[in-house]
Order: sequence, then structure tokens, then C-alpha cells
Amino acid sequence: MTAMQKAFKWSILLLVPALGLGTWASWNWWNNAIAPAQAIVPSATKTVPLHIKSGTAAQQIGHQLETAGLIRSSQAWNMWARWLQWQNPQGGFKAGNYQLSPNQPMQDIAQKIWQGEVTQLSYTIPEGWSLRQMAEYFEKQGFFSAQDFLTEASQIPRSEYPWLPDNLPHLEGFLYPDTYKLNGDSVTPKVIIQQMLNQFQQVALPVYEAQKSQTDLNLLEWVTLGSIVEKEAVIPQERSRIAGVFTARLRKGMLLQTDPTVEYALNIRQTVDQPLTFAQIKVASPYNTYVNPGLPPTPIASPGIASLKAALAPEDTSYLYFVARYDGTHVFSRTLSEHTAAQVAIRKQQSAN
Repeated sequence: MTAMQKAFKWSILLLVPALGLGTWASWNWWNNAIAPAQAIVPSATKTVPLHIKSGTAAQQIGHQLETAGLIRSSQAWNMWARWLQWQNPQGGFKAGNYQLSPNQPMQDIAQKIWQGEVTQLSYTIPEGWSLRQMAEYFEKQGFFSAQDFLTEASQIPRSEYPWLPDNLPHLEGFLYPDTYKLNGDSVTPKVIIQQMLNQFQQVALPVYEAQKSQTDLNLLEWVTLGSIVEKEAVIPQERSRIAGVFTARLRKGMLLQTDPTVEYALNIRQTVDQPLTFAQIKVASPYNTYVNPGLPPTPIASPGIASLKAALAPEDTSYLYFVARYDGTHVFSRTLSEHTAAQVAIRKQQSAN
């Protein structure tokens, strides 16, 4: 125990008897109050995340700590907080994200928050995630509600990002998938969306600007096709060929007939055991490429740079069809009869397994 802690303990012992407790009882109460909270949470071996918002009062911080099982007594915390403020009137507890341990004494936790020893939060958005998947992820991480994220993602900040296509209903496809770090207490949907738009602007947009004269796709169509390639391609070697199939079908005026667009429309994910039904592929939705010609109205996910590049430089192929083998690869066909035969063969193989 430091000299300051000892001095503060004796000041507490002089005050507590006035509340009706004896000196020995006061001593025991204070020792228990400032001891690590591990006795309350015996299984606690890991750190506990704690987010302190800007402007949070010391008393509320104590309540947060007690609720999280990090300290034994918010009353003792309040006393210690007043002592810190008395020692340093210009100081104060700092907002931010902390990783704290129930094994730490209360005064050590207080010093950590007083000095602002914050941790840096990070989040990772995989390639091929939709806005809905991102929203669920952020809610599970405790950042904010899924609905708050979706609401913010429906606001198009064209004044900050004038390159965004006109008439976008939401930012699907333009939030670049990557790993990001957050500083301080700036964990809001707006801040996160700005980070991902900035990354798209830095990583993806220059690729399109450099090659747009060589493609018939505008920016929205490019990202939309890239998102479909992202959802269909599993192994990197097939990205360009899959992009080539879709490009060939678009040029011939054929329906794209790609399952991920139906899954997006219905907010489902098909599996080997539960593939899309005939009723589902007939669903009335602008995103259903089995019934609507051309590309869907917006991207269906956030494509990574490899899929975006494939959409700009598709393989020049005579293939018009492909079907998944369910091992990450596809069988490519030039005619409908070849495609049908490939589907039958794959179903037989699946039944045999």
C-alpha cells in the first residue's frame, strides 16, 4: 500500500465511526472494500471490458465497476474518487475503453482510469458480409444496436464522399471489408461507417478510376457485380472466370440466375441440406436475378479488392453456366444441357456421400 493509500485509509477510519461503526469495524470494512473483487467473482481470470462515455460522473463509474464485478463497493469508490480529486483538482477520470481485472485492487483500477490508460478497440469485417451481418456483429460486440447501425447506413454522406452513386438507398457494398482500430470513446455507427468509406475511397476507388475507360460498368454496377462475384467465388483462382460468366450473360441479355441475390432478397442462407426451393427463386424482389434481367439495384455485400478487380477484368470465356461442387470449386459449362448434366452428377455424388 502506498503512502497516499495509507493516509487515505486513516482519513476514512476517522470518518466511518461517525456513522456508528467502531474503529476496528471501520478498518475491516475498508480493507474489504478496497480488496480485489476476485472474491466476488472466483472464476474471473480474464480482463473485463468497460466503456466509459465522455462526461460520465465518478459516481456512475463506480456503479459500472460494481455492476461489472470489478470492485466490491461503489461507496468506497466514491470516497477514493473524492480523495483523488482533492489530491489533483485539475485531474479527472478519462472516458474511453478499458480492459480491467477483478484481481486488481480498487485503487489500481482508479489510477488506471484517472490516468486514461485506455485500450484500443478493433473490429474486423470479412469480405462478403452484408449490412445486416455487420449490424448483428456490432451489436454482439456491444458497440451499439444493430438498428442504429442500419439507420446510419441508410444516410448517404454525399457531401463528404461525392463519388457515391446517386439515389443509393443505403451504403451496401461501399463499406470496405477490413480490420479497423478505434481510438478513445469514439464508438458510434457514424465513426465506423466513415472509417469503412474512407478505406473504400483509398483502396477500391483508385482501382476503378484507373480502369473505368476499359469497362462498360459504372461505379454502382462495378461494385454490384463485384459483390456477386464475392458471394459466388470460394477459391481465388475462380474469381475471374465467374466474373467472365456473368459478364458474358449480361452481354447476351441472359438472366444472371445467381443464388446469392435470392438469399439477399429473402435474408436467408441456403445450405447443402436446405438449398433454395423453386418457390424461393420465383420470389418477387428487384434483387431476384432469376426473374429480373441485369444486375440487382445495389450490391448485395461488401466485396474485397480481389473480387472488384475480377469484375473489371473478367476472363474472356465461352462458359455461360457454373454449378457448385460444395467443396469450394465449380463445374463450368458452355451449354444448358452440359450444365444440367453437371447438376445431376453433383446431386448423385451428394446422395452417395
